[in-house]
Amino acid sequence: MTAIILGATGLTGSWLLELLLNDERFDEVRTLVRRATGVQHPKLRELLVDFDQPDTWQAQVSGDVLFAAFGTTRSRAGGKTLQYKVDYTYQYRVAQAAAENGMKTLVLVSSSGADAGSAFFYLRMKGELDRDVQQLPFERVRILRPGVLEGLRQEHRPLEHYGTIAIKTFNQVGLFRKYRPIHVRNLAKAMIQSAMDNSPGVQIYESEAVFALAEHYEL
Repeated sequence: MTAIILGATGLTGSWLLELLLNDERFDEVRTLVRRATGVQHPKLRELLVDFDQPDTWQAQVSGDVLFAAFGTTRSRAGGKTLQYKVDYTYQYRVAQAAAENGMKTLVLVSSSGADAGSAFFYLRMKGELDRDVQQLPFERVRILRPGVLEGLRQEHRPLEHYGTIAIKTFNQVGLFRKYRPIHVRNLAKAMIQSAMDNSPGVQIYESEAVFALAEHYEL
């Protein structure tokens, strides 16, 4: 199979890239990136793109599975408008191109609590993307809604760090289970495992189901 990764330089995408390059089920792995990953591998084809110029990359979005793990924070993007552009607009445009080019499967990383009707900007944005990609003509759409993501980030996020500790404490007494932290390596495993399900239609995996997918992944 041929896989395309959107977000290969990110926290989840970098783990996904490593796993796919070592997965014999995938003959070729393509990345759509704004900056080079720095990874060298005979299976890897890296495409440096400007997501604001879709005419220059749309035709290259072809293969078997599109893994979408693009995301940023409001502070890093420079505000809500730019965060929406990265998290929603860019991902939707790539998914739309993939569907139009005949790709069969989309695997999208969303978020626990994603809801297009949410009063919270982030959850509403994620919910809108979840809703809209389901209308694209893929044979299979797999949406993963993990809780808090754990992993070594390049930038320090103290609020997120202490928030993770608090959620883990609540988890120990059975509270906030849907926000249970998951290491991004396990999320990447779950993404690949979800793509192995050939049944048609849409599958949405909430937090506990994401953990189950990761446990069933075998390299």
